[in-house]
Amino acid sequence: MKSANFDFEKPQTLEQAISFLAASQGLGKPLAGGQSLGPMMNMRLAQPESLIDITALDALRKTEETASDVTIGAAITHAAIEDGLIPDATGGLMRSVAADIAYRAVRNRGTLGGSLVHADPAADWINLMPLVNATMLAAGPHGIREIDATQWMVGTFTSALQENEILVAVRIPKLSKEARRSYYKINRKPGEFSEATAGFLIDPSRNICSAMIGATDGPPTHLSRAQELITELRSGQAGPLAHAALISAGLESDTHAYKLHAVAMLRAVSLLDSKKGEMQ
Repeated sequence: MKSANFDFEKPQTLEQAISFLAASQGLGKPLAGGQSLGPMMNMRLAQPESLIDITALDALRKTEETASDVTIGAAITHAAIEDGLIPDATGGLMRSVAADIAYRAVRNRGTLGGSLVHADPAADWINLMPLVNATMLAAGPHGIREIDATQWMVGTFTSALQENEILVAVRIPKLSKEARRSYYKINRKPGEFSEATAGFLIDPSRNICSAMIGATDGPPTHLSRAQELITELRSGQAGPLAHAALISAGLESDTHAYKLHAVAMLRAVSLLDSKKGEMQ
């Protein structure tokens, strides 16, 4: 199939892009890598009246590093993260995650911001960003608005971004050298979306211990009592705390999805104790 007719705008500045978006009155869509929006338009699942090409905007391609965090422009590609072309605040975890997103051809075009705005529950950045305490920076007519990553995804394919806003960047706090982190996803073959995702982060020097379950029917679930959960899972069994975590993520007992997510949690915890403590 082919997309419905649409107008195409190529702004030269972020301010111009926001102006084009406002003028579309909710009927326009920013276009970044196009790896999700393009196929949706071809299948006519999405029919914007105009596309606003933001891929080359300098404001979305910047990376800034400070002593405490790294701010990554929304138009930075998965491949750039995978190849280490930008600083990795997570000590290698983002590079590992990026390398396992779809296929290299997709990673060459797909962007960090585009994936986050698309808000697919099975996608990687939408699940990883809350785990690493990221903050989204959205630009609109009234300036920059900061959105905590735990509040970013409000539903399947729905983010907290307002219709007159553009995601400009993601700010990620740096992990300490003592931090241990893991991310594990289950898919039937490389390149497919995840069927079950789990992640853990322990950073004693920053007093952080967090856990996440993703690739469910909605936003990723941040798990309480993370340290106790990790201790339980290190025994090699998904016990009562794991069961409660899975239920809190909306998974029904003894279903296929429940079992897959239980395995993902067990394998993610095993990675915490591995040499890399990252991802497989």
